[in-house]
Amino acid sequence: MAELRSRRSNLAVPGSNPRFLEKAKGLPADQVFLDLEDACAPLAKPGARKNIVAALNEGGWGEKIRTVRVNDWTTEWTFQDVIEVVGGAGANLDCIMLPKVVDAGQVQALDMLLTQIEKANGFEVGKIGIEAQIETAQGLINVNQIAFASPRIETIIYGPADFMASINMKSLVVGALHPDYPGDPFHYILMQILMAARARGVQAIDGPFLQVRDVPAFEEVAKRSAMLGFDGKWVLHPGQIDAANEIYAPSQEDYDHAELILDAYDWATSEAGGKKGSAMLGDEMIDEASRKMALVIAGKGRAAGLSRTSSFTPPEE
Repeated sequence: MAELRSRRSNLAVPGSNPRFLEKAKGLPADQVFLDLEDACAPLAKPGARKNIVAALNEGGWGEKIRTVRVNDWTTEWTFQDVIEVVGGAGANLDCIMLPKVVDAGQVQALDMLLTQIEKANGFEVGKIGIEAQIETAQGLINVNQIAFASPRIETIIYGPADFMASINMKSLVVGALHPDYPGDPFHYILMQILMAARARGVQAIDGPFLQVRDVPAFEEVAKRSAMLGFDGKWVLHPGQIDAANEIYAPSQEDYDHAELILDAYDWATSEAGGKKGSAMLGDEMIDEASRKMALVIAGKGRAAGLSRTSSFTPPEE
């Protein structure tokens, strides 16, 4: 987890709108996904493919992770989405997002198609990752197999709107808590996705909050999945980006403390530190379990661009 790229904010950009594609290049999202699925009407999809290829090849995306969401395998558009986008801009593309994944076979089919296109175009085989979106009851039941379906898998994503429709869930606002529900009705879903992602060693991404101008409500929902351990969330509007970047990154204090734990544990287990299995950092006892937790926090902080404001000094004998 410590070495994965930061995906605190995942900005959805309709591929059918060249103006939005250009604007997205200058926004501070960690990842952009250029959408060929729900954001594009059927008649607009062929033109959207061309828009996306042009936008990727023109560059200007900075350090953003560049992803394209294709249509799901039940449609007539998927194979052509992949062939045109990867064949036309594979050198400037990081991932393909596959929506409505229901089983491992769908991921494996995409993997094979990507391999053929990479070989045909002289790209590095395996360069392009896969992001699998869980949006149905069947997909959630099979999420563990989906997570391990391909070495290309980089993220497991929760898609709340289609998922809620899949199970006939009643809610006024997609993804929000509701006074008629006892507790958190989304907890089980989020934890299933998170466990599969962590078992596979990839990132877990929360889906969108549709009330795009209600940033306080977005923050409330985002804090729920961030507290569980999710790595980021979709943002549908530029106004949600800063909130996501802040919520899914560790605080400066937590980041500094994690780095101190790593340094202190390395020293304590070394020859100079007495080869101890545990040690004290101030009033806190640290051990291997502490190191593992600190690795996750430090990794997220580094990926988010945080810099240390403190340093470790070995205790005097």
